[in-house]
Amino acid sequence: MIALEFKLKGKAQQYRVIDEMIRTAQFVRNKALRYWIDNQGVKLVDLYKQCALMAKEFEWAGKLNSMARQASAERAIFAIQRFFVNCQAKKPGKKGYPQFKKHTRSVEYKTSGWKLSTNKRGITFTDGFAAGTFKLIGSRDLHFYSPNEIKRVRVIRRADGYYAQLCINVERIEESIPTGKAIGIDVGLNHFYTDSSGETVPNPRSLRKSEKALKRLQKRVSRKKKGSSNRKKAINKLGRKHLKVSRQRKDFAIKTALCAVKSSDFLAYEDLQVRNMVKNHKLAKSISDAAWYQFAQWLQYLGKVYGKTVIAVAPQYTSQDCSACGNTVKKTLSTRTHICSCGAVLDRDHNAARNILAKGLRLAAITLNTVGHTEINAWGQNDLYSLVVTSTSKSTD
Repeated sequence: MIALEFKLKGKAQQYRVIDEMIRTAQFVRNKALRYWIDNQGVKLVDLYKQCALMAKEFEWAGKLNSMARQASAERAIFAIQRFFVNCQAKKPGKKGYPQFKKHTRSVEYKTSGWKLSTNKRGITFTDGFAAGTFKLIGSRDLHFYSPNEIKRVRVIRRADGYYAQLCINVERIEESIPTGKAIGIDVGLNHFYTDSSGETVPNPRSLRKSEKALKRLQKRVSRKKKGSSNRKKAINKLGRKHLKVSRQRKDFAIKTALCAVKSSDFLAYEDLQVRNMVKNHKLAKSISDAAWYQFAQWLQYLGKVYGKTVIAVAPQYTSQDCSACGNTVKKTLSTRTHICSCGAVLDRDHNAARNILAKGLRLAAITLNTVGHTEINAWGQNDLYSLVVTSTSKSTD
């Protein structure tokens, strides 16, 4: 499944109709959640039936396509399922009890309620709201996909306009040239990441660079009268700036992950619990700005697309243990150089990256039933790596 995003170009009246569609989808989702609260144990089929009853009870709710109402009910059931999964897993802290939505920004259609134009450069919404035809602005060509392959159309409102995401039921597979290289990746704040060969990628610090402009725009919002049109304009400018920062962060995460995946056949990275790390209020902003979790997600996704082995390893003691001899060398966060009694002198992050690679290779060896080869020296892991790659290629043939 891939998602292609296009910007919707239409008239102001059409955008107001989309806002009504989004509000209706929010209403259906909240009503479905209320029905579950009042009737514990209901299933998705029961919520589908409630969607049909809502269409009869509320005329304006009936304007929304029937499958779009079902998709809104699915959002409620997904939130309920996530809550129960967190409870069963005994997740620490709040378990995410489903909440009523107040500021929904999207509405989702399935296979009906919309239609692509003949040249596939426009989309028409055909349900009761009759939003009309919008031009699709984007660089992707939809002629490669048949309409039957498009399983969902999601309309999203953002600070800079309205977008349509088309979810297409195709599998993305990219060809890649084997490099015979294995790397371990240690993420950080000084450098975005340091790999096991000593190469570093600078931290872009997108939020920090835009912080001055964000503060200025936030002041403008605070000075405007509540409810005034000038305040709405100021809020929109602030939202556009935040949107730009988030796009910069996402773009950097994708491009960096793509370079790492293409340049190596085996990648090991830290499985960090970012949610717990941001509880440190002194580092929370910098950690969030680095977007480690987003980078890890793209590593996993691109690894599958390009057929590379990507493994997440536990981060415990990767900075404290010596990658040369295995001895533990205690360090504080301010200590940036690893100095061991065996004579190894390395940058702290470089040492951690070597340990991460060793852990990843060890885990891969165990997975491939090569328990006899789990003794690894992080300074020379080529023999074991060749065994891992060979076993992986045989298992996929």
